Amino acid sequence: MQDMHKFTLGTAVLAGGRSSRMGQNKVLMEYQNRRFLDRICEELQGFDEKPCISAAMPGEYEDLGLPIVCDEHREIGPMEGIRQVLIHTSCDYVFVCAGDMPFITGDLVRYMAEFISSDYDCYCMVDEDHIHPLCAIYSKKILPVIEELIEQGQYRLMQILRRARTKYIRLESSCFDKKQLRNINTREEFESLSLPLIFCVSGIKDSGKTGLIIKLINEFIRAGYRVGVIKHDGHEYAMDQEGTDTYRFTEAGAQISAIYSDTQSSMNRKGKVTAEDMIAACGDVDVLILEGLKDSTYPKVEVVRRAVSEHTVCATEHLIAVATDVVMQDAVNCPVYDINDIAGIYTCILGYFGMPGRVVTES
Repeated sequence: MQDMHKFTLGTAVLAGGRSSRMGQNKVLMEYQNRRFLDRICEELQGFDEKPCISAAMPGEYEDLGLPIVCDEHREIGPMEGIRQVLIHTSCDYVFVCAGDMPFITGDLVRYMAEFISSDYDCYCMVDEDHIHPLCAIYSKKILPVIEELIEQGQYRLMQILRRARTKYIRLESSCFDKKQLRNINTREEFESLSLPLIFCVSGIKDSGKTGLIIKLINEFIRAGYRVGVIKHDGHEYAMDQEGTDTYRFTEAGAQISAIYSDTQSSMNRKGKVTAEDMIAACGDVDVLILEGLKDSTYPKVEVVRRAVSEHTVCATEHLIAVATDVVMQDAVNCPVYDINDIAGIYTCILGYFGMPGRVVTES
């Protein structure tokens, strides 16, 4: 392999796609309050040039303060973006990825760079299902190959890989996984990024948490979500009754004692159990509601009912909304809903997590 000091490596993001299947510019969509493009460019810092952005039109993405190149040949897809990046770079090689790959990391790029040698001009990630020409390192030397393909009207990226000396780097031989190569092309794929939605319904004792949770469960299920609920009890309780087998297992010293049937299961575990432990055990759901945990940092809907209290007790910065029959809007810095406005609370929760509202069908 070539010594790292004998070549230079830049990075680039292709952000000029049409996003026709998504219906809006994918690279500007937000995941965990950060745009795809911002996440990717931050990961691609620290190489021999600042990350370069390939845009379809001048004037796009200038707020990032990064070098931008624009298409000369329009409507021919990502091949023109790669061409422009290679024309304008001063580096020997450029790592190129798509702008809809929010899980790309700099560590993956550095791993790929370890394969650079004089034997190849292109280094492309592959997994058991796909070849990924938009997760690849291209040598500036292959620019004539790309220009010849464009002249011939051949715009498929696989043509570059076939004509260049290409090294295919197998994902399964690395410490990385498919998530880093994932493209987010559709609204459904984007929605799945935020799942499961995890939030608390909190409040003081007898405020009505359980009733609100049951109504929210109905809303989520009617919209097609799979729902799980975890209740936190501030007091110790016994899952097993004295004399049962699971009780005897626990008494004998078993760290975990579990029982299940065709329709249900229960588990007892020794030692401190955290909310994170319980969340990890609740695998395959889209929405996970935690009852209680008013002092936690999880986002939460707080229930405040006049019959038991007149004030919120949760930290304001962690509140999604307040469901109440007493608290006024000017008392808190989050939305306030009537305790019976279940549709409003449901929609607010989806909005907090950046989820588009699903249609709730009438039963």
